[in-house]
Amino acid sequence: MDISTAIGLAAGVAVILIMVLMGGDLHMFVSEHAIIIIFGGSIAATLIRFPIAAMLHGLPLGIKFAFTMRATTTRGLVDEIAGLAEIARKSGPVGLEKVEIEDPFLAKGIRFVADGYDTDFIRDNLERDRDNFLTHLDEGQKIYRAIGDCAPAFGMIGTLIGMVQMFANMTDPSKLGPFMATALLATLYGALVANIFCLPIADKLHGKLVDEEVNRTLIIDGILMIRDAKSPTLVREMLLAYLPEKHRHDEAELAPA
Repeated sequence: MDISTAIGLAAGVAVILIMVLMGGDLHMFVSEHAIIIIFGGSIAATLIRFPIAAMLHGLPLGIKFAFTMRATTTRGLVDEIAGLAEIARKSGPVGLEKVEIEDPFLAKGIRFVADGYDTDFIRDNLERDRDNFLTHLDEGQKIYRAIGDCAPAFGMIGTLIGMVQMFANMTDPSKLGPFMATALLATLYGALVANIFCLPIADKLHGKLVDEEVNRTLIIDGILMIRDAKSPTLVREMLLAYLPEKHRHDEAELAPA
């Protein structure tokens, strides 16, 4: 689980609740009209931007990857692939069949090597898999960013509607308070939905997209070198290029002679 996402959301909600409860009770900050204009309007506008299939796929994908993280780091992948190259050198491709690999993408590539598939097939299949995954991840972050862009705008629309209703009922003082509350709460809801939930998740997904592109490309290169029976030392040296320069030097110093 990506603990930073959970902590960030919990902290944001806690801050808002503390401020609300310090100045009154929670009931005064609940408005059905504001909820309808924010969530209904944002979803409607996003449906205009994206196909419904993309919405149904992108929304749950975004939630899933905003709260999960890759178990293996880029440095860990370099070490793991170098270890797999060592096994392939000692036992041949068949020896890779007995190795348990947690990462499903790496496991798929190793299975192709163990089964004796040719280099072009492995490259094409893994690159297609990588590109499809990155496309869906990019789709998810765009959908959340679109909702985050729409929510404050619909908050302003809700405020304007509330103001119009308030001014239209100036002769009835009993209606001024509820209409003003709706107007202000619409803006509040829009800001909260955008800045605590949607836009942070969109940025989180974008960061994961960048990381996954690097890691999956690293895996493809490592798999192909294992398929071509490259030495473990050469495999490690080639894959170190994917690490930041400082980590690259540290890893080179720790590498076995």
